Amino acid sequence: MTKSANDVVVTGIGLVTSFGVGRVPHVSMLTGERPEIRIDSEICAPYPVHPLPEIDWKDQIPKRGDQRQMENWQRLGVYAAGLALDDAGMKDSEELVATMDMIVAAGGGERDIAVDTLIANEALQRNDREVLLNEKLTTELRPTLFLAQLANLVAGNISIVHKVAGSSRTFMGEEGAGISAVATAYARILAGQSTHTLVGGSFIAERRDILLMMESSHALSRGEWAPLWDRPEDADGGMIMGTAGAFLVLESREHAEARGAHVYAVLEGVEGDRGKRDEGRFEKRLARLFSDAGFEGKAGEAVFSGATGLSEITAREAGFLKEHFPEAGLRGYTGITGHAMEANFTLGIALAALALDGKAKVPVFNGGAEQAMSAPAGKIAVTTVGHQRGEGVAVLTSEK
Repeated sequence: MTKSANDVVVTGIGLVTSFGVGRVPHVSMLTGERPEIRIDSEICAPYPVHPLPEIDWKDQIPKRGDQRQMENWQRLGVYAAGLALDDAGMKDSEELVATMDMIVAAGGGERDIAVDTLIANEALQRNDREVLLNEKLTTELRPTLFLAQLANLVAGNISIVHKVAGSSRTFMGEEGAGISAVATAYARILAGQSTHTLVGGSFIAERRDILLMMESSHALSRGEWAPLWDRPEDADGGMIMGTAGAFLVLESREHAEARGAHVYAVLEGVEGDRGKRDEGRFEKRLARLFSDAGFEGKAGEAVFSGATGLSEITAREAGFLKEHFPEAGLRGYTGITGHAMEANFTLGIALAALALDGKAKVPVFNGGAEQAMSAPAGKIAVTTVGHQRGEGVAVLTSEK
């Protein structure tokens, strides 16, 4: 690989999943035996989730006042962003954070569950549901609830707590938001429009409002955990949601080398798109995304898939990967972390960067379609396929 000043490199990783906080538990998961998957089947029964691990918010959000005015999804995003800045060696540099760009993928804030429950229960007994909804919206909701739901509050709180003061963008739109956030950061650095960018998102799986929304389209799995590639069609969907905070510090090679930063991996390409998936359009679009991102799927390379677990689209993705990249090692990371919606893409990229940096022979995650690696991968493609729309591919290579 020919190096250039504007190569996009990963220099900071901030990760929180059910496996734990920071790099250490995730490196252990990528380099040990088959990971011990952490599922909570009680907190949101009958829907299993990969839960938030034990976390001390003050480690990255020292002021209790700042903690109190955030919801958990915001705290998690600010916390993971702080981890990434720490890891990149930037957090205590006023000059670096003051000139740092930021791109966040975020959903809406947490809803008033009591009001949602009231509306759902009364709607079962009335036919004029539009009238009912208007009644409750005007009488039951507290005015400040709408402020708490603003998607750009994560970025705002990162600016307040960590003093990141460059340009700020927030993308909203489920998995596609995470894809767009990374693609935009990558393109800006590659074009010389940015030198260092904080990019990522956060998602809380234990939100009953999110689970209600997902179950309304019969997307959720019930009961026991099952491998990502083998969730049966009669399992009431197939998605198992996973709590995750995943932020990355991306830099131009020139900027990283000037400050002596450690480079985990090089982002060689990021592609995203959306469209109809019928009549083979999904497979054609994936083929183009992989090609444009620069992935050939040779022996010694790997694919980290962010598949949802939904039976049809997951089977189609697995079939595509098997047909086009039979020599590349396959690992479905969402099978062990859960599906993290807006944070899903940066989660996969973070895991791929850690695997490349550690020259890991990544253990089998889900069995079935996955086979043991004979050697560490030197190039990894990361996918995220949205549960309804949106596909993304990122390709990372080892710096060493």
